[in-house]
Amino acid sequence: MATIFEKRRLRDFDWFLASLATLIVLFGTWQIYNAQPTANFWQKQLIGLGISLATMFVVAFTDYRKVVQYAPVFYAIGILLLIIVLIPGIGLKINGQRCWIGVPGIGQFQPSEFAKIPTILMLAHYFSKHQRGALRWKEIMVGIAILALPVALILLEPDAGSALTYFPLLAVVLFLSSIRMWLVIAALVLGLASVPTAYTVGVKTGFIKNYQQERIKVILDPESADRRGYGYHTWQSILTVGRGRLFGTLGETEYSQSRLKFLPEPHTDFIFAVTAETTGFVGSMALLIAYALFLSRLFFNARRAPDRAGMLVIAALASGIVFQIFINVGMVLGLLPVIGVPLPLMSAGVSSVLATFMGIGFAISVRMRRFVN
Repeated sequence: MATIFEKRRLRDFDWFLASLATLIVLFGTWQIYNAQPTANFWQKQLIGLGISLATMFVVAFTDYRKVVQYAPVFYAIGILLLIIVLIPGIGLKINGQRCWIGVPGIGQFQPSEFAKIPTILMLAHYFSKHQRGALRWKEIMVGIAILALPVALILLEPDAGSALTYFPLLAVVLFLSSIRMWLVIAALVLGLASVPTAYTVGVKTGFIKNYQQERIKVILDPESADRRGYGYHTWQSILTVGRGRLFGTLGETEYSQSRLKFLPEPHTDFIFAVTAETTGFVGSMALLIAYALFLSRLFFNARRAPDRAGMLVIAALASGIVFQIFINVGMVLGLLPVIGVPLPLMSAGVSSVLATFMGIGFAISVRMRRFVN
């Protein structure tokens, strides 16, 4: 009987989802090599992929329901990591941000990426208990508090880009937990209406730094932006994307924007620009189609989840990835300000890849137990 059960679990393993994620990472590793061939970022990415695949299998064959039960413990560990990284001497300060902890042999470990998974588990743990009717104000406020603690710590690093990627996690959980529609509409209207006021207050209080103001102005008025100053990142990214045309540079790397050091951070924030340059419009669209298939598979698994907790975990994970793709691609194309949000599974960074594969492991764990009582 045990043998039959194990065979069934292997049969129910989502090989398509795991394979698609792996292919995207391998494609991204190729682009990381194209961006920085003399550095070892692409080698670290392959090592990270190996670690991530092993972690994914461990998580997938672990009953997610037991993990969700202990979500408060994992949430506390995530918060502790976010506190530790703020301690001088432990947290590494790079480009004015204390976001990383040094790990010998691998590089830097970014707690803000890992803290997303415990935050998702904590939200699923709390809101899975809500069975019927609309959410009460108390439940909404508890959800906001769960999200506010890690976001506040990340803002102290300061890393506004990473903090921004947490908000879709709560938004989709509240929406799927039957929040009243008038609250959703009111929040959207109030949010849009308060943007000018929030910007003004942020500027006067110094919360929005000068460089952030200039990056916003680049998007609002690109023609008058200083292309050698704060508009440099955006304009170099647009030039890199345009250089790829339809089929890319076809291996001609002598005048590559990234290899000639014109494009900043080509292996992380602007990896999509490198992809557009080397593979053109065709390659970029192929990548976006791969993302669409990957995300549709996640949402399909969420719909077939055996309980509310499993559904919330997968839906929150998928919404976070959608948001990051939207922000990163918009940033690369000059449609959104440069805020330093990596492209999931593509950008160099072991922390991001490992955290994403942990989430994939949970999604597969839910799928494997959809027929188990």
